Amino acid sequence: MSGLLICGGAGYIGSHMAQWLSEHGHNVTVLDNLSTGHRDAVRWGEFVEADLLNPASLDKAFQGRCFDAVMHFCARSLVGESVSHPNAYYTNNVTGTLNLLDAMRRHDVDRIVFSSTAAVFGNPINERIDEDHPKNPINPYGASKLMAERILADAATAYGLRSVALRYFNAAGALPDHGIGEAHACETHLIPNVLRAALGNGPALKVFGDDYSTADGTCVRDYVHVQDLAQAHSLALAYMDNNEGAHAFNLGNGRGFSVREVIDCARVISGHAIPYEVASRREGDPATLVASSQKAREQLGWQPRWTELAPIVESAWRWHRDPPSWFPRHA
Repeated sequence: MSGLLICGGAGYIGSHMAQWLSEHGHNVTVLDNLSTGHRDAVRWGEFVEADLLNPASLDKAFQGRCFDAVMHFCARSLVGESVSHPNAYYTNNVTGTLNLLDAMRRHDVDRIVFSSTAAVFGNPINERIDEDHPKNPINPYGASKLMAERILADAATAYGLRSVALRYFNAAGALPDHGIGEAHACETHLIPNVLRAALGNGPALKVFGDDYSTADGTCVRDYVHVQDLAQAHSLALAYMDNNEGAHAFNLGNGRGFSVREVIDCARVISGHAIPYEVASRREGDPATLVASSQKAREQLGWQPRWTELAPIVESAWRWHRDPPSWFPRHA
């Protein structure tokens, strides 16, 4: 490919995407407004500072460059924040997507891989969630992503846009040898918070509920390594060569690990005790949330490499134990 635009490429998944694509011979341009991304995480390709809510800046990013496809990682993604500030989520995640698609049309780019989420499904009714599971998001974050998926489907019909939406379950892990990992100023994900508790530089760890109908009473979740997500995005580019229209795939490990299993795994890998306290259940937390990724395996040819919990946690541990200078230990 002559060029790929990674919107949100200074963020967690976007930076790993840039590394993967560059390693596999693609020309990469990273677009980010640096509101939550990190300039120092842009280590592959050209960097362009622009904002999806500023159409003029998008046009400048497209002008003079040739892109075969766009990857869209720009999103607000904190569930709790989306409940308290829904307008910001609909503006960023829906209006921003519309602005990007309009810019793509103006500059004759007709392929996009969209970063979606398991939050489009809401509370699960099956133990394994496949693509046919009902979509009933229970928060503005999930609703905004589902709206964007609908926009992509309508754009396929009206304009011939080719798209693949990839619905992640729980992205995790890092590439510490490449200097990139999960660098969120406001961290809400379990694995990094467990590791920060091990290091003693994070807030007190809370386990929200230990009376669920699971083997040990704690919630079970599906963790997929960020490099396996990058592999899926790369395969989605090839998929669009032979498949018109809008498509969606679920991406998960296909295995569930409980909160206590994550804590125990981190204790062994880090060699540190993990202090935590049990708190009340959070509203809307299902007991089990695990993906069926059979469709991605069969149609994309996706073969995730990081299928065990320990290597995922170990990669994240090495990142958090020795973060780069641009992301301080106390962050």
